[in-house]
Amino acid sequence: MNEQATVERELKFATDDLAGLRERLPELEAERLGESGLEENRILDRSNELEERGCILRLRTDRQGAWLTYKGPARFDGEVKVREEHQTRVEDPEALVRVLGSLGYEVVRRYQKKREEWRLGGVTVALDHTPIGDFAEFEGEGAETVARRCGFETGSAERRNYLQLYDDHLREHPESPPDMVFPV
Repeated sequence: MNEQATVERELKFATDDLAGLRERLPELEAERLGESGLEENRILDRSNELEERGCILRLRTDRQGAWLTYKGPARFDGEVKVREEHQTRVEDPEALVRVLGSLGYEVVRRYQKKREEWRLGGVTVALDHTPIGDFAEFEGEGAETVARRCGFETGSAERRNYLQLYDDHLREHPESPPDMVFPV
């Protein structure tokens, strides 16, 4: 098991110019960590107990494998979202879903995004294309500085997570699918 416990420090911004940001990152001497790839996220909960506490249990699968992540309640340091995070690599995600199901946890939500990651200093810059728009995320110590260098005003950071963003989208577009997934 490869468990990582950290404190996540994150800024997220809606953007209509991911291509422009992608062009700017090499000029800032950022290192591209990989091409864009599909990320499938399943949120697990038991009788909404985690949601009620502001916590998330997420099973993420991408081209690099699968990860189970627990995120504690969010708090804000200025505009930066800060939360406890525990993460471990998962060898067999379907077996894990069955084990957690035996404990009463079930997949309650799904969301997808196409993510491309870069590294600038100690900050991970994620370019996310989602079914409801494009976003840039800055994660790590110094996220505010890197976000400003990339042309974002920290006061306009998005405080909602993707699930909350999609809930608001569903209120405005009730004809949308219940989960934030790309059309097949």
